[in-house]
Amino acid sequence: MYKKNAWKKYMPDSLNLVMDFNEGYKDYISKGKTERLVTSLSVELAEKHGFKPISSFSSLKKGDKVYVVNKNKNIALFIIGEKKLEDGLRILGAHIDSPRIDLKQNPLYERNDYCYFDTHYYGGIKKYQWVTIPLALHGVICKKDGSTVEVSIGEDLSDPVVGITDLLIHLSSSQMSKSAATVIEGEDLDVTVGSLPLDKEEKEAVKANVLKLLKEKYDVEEEDFVSAEIEVVPSGPARDYGLDRSMVAGYGHDDRVCAYTSLMAVLDSEASSYTSCCILVDKEEIGSVGATGAQSKFFENTIAELISLEGDYSDIKVRRALTNSKMLSSDVSAGFDPLYPNVNESKNSAYLGQGICFNKYTGSRGKSGSNDANPEFMAEIRKVMDEANIYYQTAELGKVDAGGGGTIAYILGNYDMNVIDAGIPVLSMHSPMEIVSKVDVYEAYLAYKEFLKLA
Repeated sequence: MYKKNAWKKYMPDSLNLVMDFNEGYKDYISKGKTERLVTSLSVELAEKHGFKPISSFSSLKKGDKVYVVNKNKNIALFIIGEKKLEDGLRILGAHIDSPRIDLKQNPLYERNDYCYFDTHYYGGIKKYQWVTIPLALHGVICKKDGSTVEVSIGEDLSDPVVGITDLLIHLSSSQMSKSAATVIEGEDLDVTVGSLPLDKEEKEAVKANVLKLLKEKYDVEEEDFVSAEIEVVPSGPARDYGLDRSMVAGYGHDDRVCAYTSLMAVLDSEASSYTSCCILVDKEEIGSVGATGAQSKFFENTIAELISLEGDYSDIKVRRALTNSKMLSSDVSAGFDPLYPNVNESKNSAYLGQGICFNKYTGSRGKSGSNDANPEFMAEIRKVMDEANIYYQTAELGKVDAGGGGTIAYILGNYDMNVIDAGIPVLSMHSPMEIVSKVDVYEAYLAYKEFLKLA
């Protein structure tokens, strides 16, 4: 089913399968604007499907459904298979962080009777895309007494929104002469949060009023921002895109579209020969670093914990489990945009509506930073997809030397396991409003389910 229009598979009688599945996905990304929220939503869905935290198990048997959460930003889910873990797993891995704007540690200041949050952007963004749009605030404020306050402002219709202003066109002659990379500077991505002064306050009265509102709503002080994690993201839900409702417009398709389809593939599967796994990680957009990124020891440690629950633990069994595993690194592909064809080589591009996309390699400057999967593994994948009538395509990330990017594939590949990138084409990637095709979302879900059965 290579390189075919996937919509034709469902016309005219089965379109409801595609549309209904995407309603669940739209709800997921509308509510899951941060990696913490996605993790929480994923736990909720997992428990509804019978998954239990690893602490609930004293031993493991075929069919057990286990999940593990790491620092509220990662989740790994497993359905224990018939074979021992050292024989390998079938892994779906995606990341749940997305490009955004973060508040600095000392963010609040007043200037000329306006109050602002000072920010630092996260991941690769075109900074000019983030001005003059409604923005929301999500995150946590951790207080010294050990309590944590959850912040959510700008999603409910009764909420105010915040935003970043831009210069009016009438006075923009100097600004418009700048390159796109510098027309909005990073230090100018400050969020306007107020202009109303606090009554009888003489000094920084607008800032004082904002602090008063935060104290009333969240019982926090200004110094609590030092131990806060507040993310600035586009406000509003994901929406149907196109008059035919064939696409989904929303924030965070990269890579929550692969996270949701991978998650649902595991949740909707039964125990198989090999243990099935879905792992959702953080920090991919800034190099997969830190305790919650794919380069951490979280996954390796979790496999060790599972093997210890099998009994007769040894380190060599952990090594065997990892090297004998097979994985789809579930990450999005750059969709071919007919309005910007010059950055793509048409034969090796990902097209919306042609199903899940496999990328043998990503990277840049001569495949630098790429996993570059083995052809033997790709042949296995082709066989599985064709036998299950899954529509799929292959692509690379634009023309040679046009740019590039990477995924978590090489990190898991370092364990000597077979890994290939497999995801969904996206238009306007890394923008506040990305676009995916509903049929690609559904085909990816089916593809991931079939992969979990791989012998």
